[in-house]
Formats: sequence, C-alpha cells, structure tokens
Amino acid sequence: MAFEKQIEELEARRAKARAMGSPKRLAERKAAGILNARERVALLADDGSFRESGLLATSVQPDHKDKSPADGMVSGYARVGGRLVGVNASDFTTLGASSAMTLGKKQAKIKNDCFKNGLPLIQLMECAGGRIPDIMGAAGIGGSGERGEINRYSRIRTSPALAAVMGLTYGGGAFNCINSDFVVQRKGAVLAVSSQMVTSVALSEELDPEELGGWKHHTQTGLVDAVADTDEEAIEILKRFLSYMPDHAGQRPPLAPVPAGAEENIKNILNVVPESRAQTYDVRHAIEAIADPDSFFPLKERFAKVAVTGLARIGGEAVGIIASNPKFKGGALDADACDKITPFIVLCDSFNIPIVFLADTPGFLVGQESERKRLPGKIMNFMMALELATVPKIALILRKSFGQAYLNMGGGKSDHTATWMSGEISFMDPAVAVNIVYATREAADPERYKDLVREVAKDTTAYDLAAPYMAQEVIDPRETRQYIKDMLAVNCRNLTGGIGEHRLANWPPAF
Repeated sequence: MAFEKQIEELEARRAKARAMGSPKRLAERKAAGILNARERVALLADDGSFRESGLLATSVQPDHKDKSPADGMVSGYARVGGRLVGVNASDFTTLGASSAMTLGKKQAKIKNDCFKNGLPLIQLMECAGGRIPDIMGAAGIGGSGERGEINRYSRIRTSPALAAVMGLTYGGGAFNCINSDFVVQRKGAVLAVSSQMVTSVALSEELDPEELGGWKHHTQTGLVDAVADTDEEAIEILKRFLSYMPDHAGQRPPLAPVPAGAEENIKNILNVVPESRAQTYDVRHAIEAIADPDSFFPLKERFAKVAVTGLARIGGEAVGIIASNPKFKGGALDADACDKITPFIVLCDSFNIPIVFLADTPGFLVGQESERKRLPGKIMNFMMALELATVPKIALILRKSFGQAYLNMGGGKSDHTATWMSGEISFMDPAVAVNIVYATREAADPERYKDLVREVAKDTTAYDLAAPYMAQEVIDPRETRQYIKDMLAVNCRNLTGGIGEHRLANWPPAF
C-alpha cells in the first residue's frame, strides 16, 4: 500500500499526542474523579463532532518537544447541541498547561476564528500560569501568546464566550475566564492572578489556594456566575447557558418549545407575594411563577443577594430578569447590587436578550459604608448601561419603588412600564419622609405619626402613576405573564429583526 510507512508514522504521532502528559498525573486525576482535558471535550461535544486543531503541535523549546503533546492545550471545533462552537481545553498533565508560544497561538487561533465567524467560544481552563523559561526575558513577554491583539475580547461581542474554571487556574487562564461572558467554577478549583508559590514570595506569607481564589471567595465577589460540584456538572451548566445565547450578536436567541402547563404557575402568584409591603418574600418564587417552568437560570446567586439577575424564558423566548429581592436588606439596592446588575445589562444588550425588571424596593441603601463603596458612581454606571441598552425593556412595579431606584429599575426608562395595583411609587418611603419633614418618629407619638404617614403617602398609588401616563397599565398580578408576552410581541423590533444597536459593545468585560 502506498504511503504505508508515512500513515503508520502519522497514526503513531497522533496516538502519542492523544495520550497527553504525565501518566502519573492522569492516574491521580482518575482516582480523584476529575476528568482530563480530552474527557472534558468529549463530554461537552456531540458524539463524533470534535475536529481538533494543533494535535501535533509542541513546545518551541527543543528540550520540551518530546514532553509537550499538543503543547498542553486541546483546541478545535465541535458541535454542542447541534451548534458549532470553538473549544479550548487546558491539559494540565502536560507542563501544567502553562502559557507558552505554541499554546498561545493555538488558543488565539480558536478565539479569533470564533469572533470572526460568529461561533460561540467555550474554554475549559486549568493552567499553571506562565511557562518558564519560555516567558522569561524581554522577548518572552511578547511571545507567549498574551499580546493584546491576540488576547482581546474587544466587547464588539461578535459571539458569546463561555469559560469554566476546572482546576488550578492562574495568569492567562484566569484572564481568559474573567474576559468571558459567563464563568462557572468547579468546587476545589482555584482562580487567581498568581499561584500561592508566587504570592508567598511576594508577600512573605503562606496562603491557602482556596482562600486565594476558591469558589466561596469568587461567588461572593461576583467574578464567578455559577458553581458546580463536579466536572460533569460544570459542563452541563455551560450547555444550559449556551442554550439561551445566539451564535453571535447578529442573531436573536433561539426560541424554545413552551412546556405543557406553562400558564398554571402564574395563577398562584397571589400566594407568593404578600399584600402588606411590611412582609418579606423571596422574589425568585415570583420569577418562577412568571417564567416558563424550569427555565429560570440565575447568575451570581451568592453575590449581592438583594439583586436577582438571571436568564429565563417566557413563552419560549429568552429574557433577562433583573429583580430586587425583599428577602435581603428589605429589597434596598446597594453598591454590590449595581456591580451585579450593570454587567448583566451589558450581557443582554450584547446578545439581543430583552430585559424584564421586577421592582419591589425602598430605594438605594445609603450610609457611610455605601459611600465608601462609591455608591453614587455605581448608581450612575448602572443608569448609563440601562440608558445605552437598545434591547426591549419592560419594567414592572410589584409593591413599592422609591427614589432613584425607581429609575434604575426601569421605571420611565423602559419601552413599557406597568405596575401591579399594589404598587406604591414616590421620591422616598413616606415613613422616611415624615421623619425628615416633621422630625417625628413613631415611638414619640404613634397616632400623629400614622396620620402624617397617611398624609405624605397620598398620590403614591399605582393609579397616581397611571393617571399622567407614567405607567401604561395597572395590572392584576395574575396578568403579569401575559402582559410581558404581549409587550415582547410589540417590541420584537420588526424593523431590525430583533437585533439591537449594541451601544454597550465596548463596555469593560469585568467590573
């Protein structure tokens, strides 16, 4: 047979590369129930769909050529749920998947192909930072694949970028995650600028990697969107997030079938939200009553709990939900809430996802700590993102919406504003206004205090907002789901095909 020896050599080289790095490390991972890079890609991709790029690539260092299969990065193209995507997966068993010339070129190739051709990018990161000696010296800094023109995510948002923190992830791998639109972190994995070996020298103190960048830390800082117990769960979460995203910014998100019985939960919403605004509740239950069953996908759940952000479907259409949650801080929004909501608005605007606001808030949480966290600037960043966003925006007031938070939560700033008949809207909570104007507190004279609150609360009802047409409708809470569906239909942007102007395209990817 012609080319027999050449074919044998090719297959031998392919087999060696697919065997990856240290057999000892591979065995340790298997024993710990942690997938290797190729197992992760196989689980992510539809069967038989992965086309690898750079299988036979190796390190540029002569003494590393034989021990750097694929140079520590499994890269290529695959179908996920039938959709074509680009994939980069770190092979930690090969030189710790550390950043180096060849690895960087491979990774950049897939990124650039995705952004140029409108394909989602999925990166499974686990890497030890920069590879020494490749990146040492002046020439090494510019040659490791970390140049700006290669590593950019310029927020033109041509296609969504998803990332998973699957193990120890430092340096460029960490930055790849943070520059993504969505990040899931496996428990036990670490995300940090540098490893504890570097920080211990720089700071002269020993640090626990979990404290440096574990999931508990990052879910409370908002850098990570979701957490998984296992590699398998992390990959399932990536797939679910992708299902809400279009392939690129020139498309609307895919429609999904509406589950049977989708109109049933909204009938019980009167039992979810208490009539008295003095009673708290979890707004997530209201969201679940409004959205298609099992479609709500919360983001950054452990961060800024007073603000709820997440993706959902209403009538099969993907929407972004922004809600204040009275279960935490009485629904008063704070600096962290602004940091949580603002990038979510950017995400929705980038990928043509309509935004639904659900407001039940006494306003912004003021005080010394808020000022220390630069609350005024964060409120204005939030407001600027809201005003620049060109996706359809629907604002709903559930019980109360006071002060600047009324505007930030879409009141008067959306395509459509409606309020439940229970809505109460004013510059501030009437009880607070009484304290300011009359210097009267409830404990001093309860009867007079109640009379004054009733007086100040005049003209703050839902009907008072509807009278000057500042709210287009006053609705029964049970009409909420149908109202949103109807307004989405009005604002389907027939003239543009539902594609926004993407005026937030260059907003920084991380806050």
